[in-house]
Amino acid sequence: MLLAIICLVWLAPLPAAARTLLVVGDSLSAAYGMDVQSGWVALLQKRLAREKLDYQVVNASISGDTTANGLTRLPPLLAEHKPAIVIIELGGNDGLRGLSLTQMKHNITAMVEEAKARNARVLLVGVRLPPNYGKTYSGKFRRVYQEVATAQRVALVPFILDGIATHQALMQPDGIHANAKAQPRMLENVWPHLRPLL
Repeated sequence: MLLAIICLVWLAPLPAAARTLLVVGDSLSAAYGMDVQSGWVALLQKRLAREKLDYQVVNASISGDTTANGLTRLPPLLAEHKPAIVIIELGGNDGLRGLSLTQMKHNITAMVEEAKARNARVLLVGVRLPPNYGKTYSGKFRRVYQEVATAQRVALVPFILDGIATHQALMQPDGIHANAKAQPRMLENVWPHLRPLL
């Protein structure tokens, strides 16, 4: 009898380990200027738990990061965390510094390819530049995300600050970063594009 019980315990399936969702971003995802628990990535973890979706969110976002930094950091992150899903939210600092959009596109493409090679599903998160950067440069910048998403066949959030960037009450004094009140809206901008990947 004891042997039978031991066998049943041994054969019982172990609880499945939570899958990992890796966020590689810049200050918009690193909760710049606020408590990290107020940021949209922390709110995402809470929403996943509330909806009983078994994912552990790893936020590897660093304020000031460029796509070149992200490309350098990504391979060890993939090796360590083995994510099922990778959210890439980078490019804003490339644009603000006037860096090469050709290089930015190359870097984002390489990041997407690296994640896909590790069998991760990818969500690309787009940002836009302030109006003072001019229509030509800003338009080319915005198209980088669209072109990469189309070429790589990955999901795209067109603009994470949609419905936020034009409202002063939802932005920090620098006019670039969303404040704590805007973080739930940022998550709502991401969620419809992320949900099908879960």
